[in-house]
Amino acid sequence: MTTNIMFAGVGGQGLILMTRIFSEVAMLEGYDIKSNDVVGLSQRGGMVWGNVRIGDKVFSPNIPTGEGDILVAMEPLEGLRWSKDLKENGIIIRNTKRVYPTLVQQEKEKYPDEDVENLKSKYNVIELDAFKKAKSLGKKQVANVILLGILAQHLDIKVDTWKKVIKENVPPKAIDMNLEAFDFGYNYK
Repeated sequence: MTTNIMFAGVGGQGLILMTRIFSEVAMLEGYDIKSNDVVGLSQRGGMVWGNVRIGDKVFSPNIPTGEGDILVAMEPLEGLRWSKDLKENGIIIRNTKRVYPTLVQQEKEKYPDEDVENLKSKYNVIELDAFKKAKSLGKKQVANVILLGILAQHLDIKVDTWKKVIKENVPPKAIDMNLEAFDFGYNYK
């Protein structure tokens, strides 16, 4: 059986690190994995996304439309954009902190609040302002690790494996803060 995880956000939110950590965790747990990231727009604050597929044998990183199990959305609009790829009753782990696109900032379009909210009627949406919580821990950059902690609740992977990989992928001076962020997410209800 293959588990399909999607990550979505905008440049600068740590999506590449999230994808790398999850991929390494899955490999250490003995899964076959395939992953991809699209990051070209990240330098302009544009959308970025990644897929990770894990299972006994995985042949492609591409998740067919309607077959995503979990979507980790660093930004609500990006969660809306990629929700079409989720299974019915799939899980959306959503950071509620908005990053307004240029056309919204220029007041040429409206932020799709209603559409974002309506995702709750179709999917299992878990949401929090991970950015705000991360700032309370000392650094807004650990918001992505908070969301990884929530993701870990939904996967059969040892917590020790997550923590080992986090320690190996963050700067030494930020290890404790990242582990605290992970623990907060892992225990978030």
